[in-house]
Amino acid sequence: MRKSLVSLAIAALAPMTLQAQQFTDSTGAVQVALVKMPYTGARNVAEISGVPDYLEGGGLGRQLGRMGATVRRVDEVRLTSEQQREYGEWHRMGLANGHLAKIVADNVKRDQLSVGLLANCTSLLGVLGGLQHATSEPQRVGLVFIDSHGDFNVPETTLSGMLGGMPVAVSAGLALKNLRLESGLDPALSTEHILMVGLRDVDPLERELLDSSAVHEISVEDVRNVSARLHEEMRRLSEAVDVIYVHVDMDVLDPEEVPGHSLTVPDGPTSQELAVAITAMFGYEKVAAFGVASTPANERDPEGKSLQAAYRLIEAAVEGVQGRGR
Repeated sequence: MRKSLVSLAIAALAPMTLQAQQFTDSTGAVQVALVKMPYTGARNVAEISGVPDYLEGGGLGRQLGRMGATVRRVDEVRLTSEQQREYGEWHRMGLANGHLAKIVADNVKRDQLSVGLLANCTSLLGVLGGLQHATSEPQRVGLVFIDSHGDFNVPETTLSGMLGGMPVAVSAGLALKNLRLESGLDPALSTEHILMVGLRDVDPLERELLDSSAVHEISVEDVRNVSARLHEEMRRLSEAVDVIYVHVDMDVLDPEEVPGHSLTVPDGPTSQELAVAITAMFGYEKVAAFGVASTPANERDPEGKSLQAAYRLIEAAVEGVQGRGR
């Protein structure tokens, strides 16, 4: 299969094989690289989101420092002036994801834990592309997708028409090939390498797609109990792939913690419950990046509840890395 130009460019920067990573410096401190991704790919709305700035600007670096981690770099995805003039929101989203993929691949090379501060879930394609091509040969990538929605629609099944409801299906090669290739993800993920966590609101035809795939699922109760099934699935993924990305859409949480989110669904885990599960996930050494998407920001989060919930999840990922090998 012919590699995309983005994939080739990423691979040219990277070593031959991906070694087990601990993301720590000589003092044992976890090295974190924050990546701000403000592009949404959404039609008829502002293309640039303030969510990443809100997450970074609320004191995230200080909080991570207090728990013994070091923020080594903060990168922000930006299109070039020429790319900004390209036609089409979805096309520009793919170009932005290509930049994101290069940043994530570079972080792998530096043995730094990528923490994506993401406008929405469409950015997961860029993170996956960066992990996949952080070496000269494509890595087998696993996705742990934590969301109340499946984001497994394709244009023929979607009820809303939202690109944000499609990125997992796109990552699996079911639709929008150009967006996937521009995002640096080539080849597509195998559906058996996708684990969905906490789904509670899935469209009827989307459910048919999921049921006909090899996607695995675990429930909110598995999260709340950090169940044996959760660990079984993490072991299965760890044996099947080379590297794993854990992605959270904030609408998975109890709606009381994300009151400004427009797509919440009842009976979600609290951020404390999810944080414990995320720490357990990051105890597995092939987990190499974390992303948090769709955090209500600014006037939509007047009491800072969503901000603190997001920080709790990010800290949980770092805590899981800190616990490796203990």
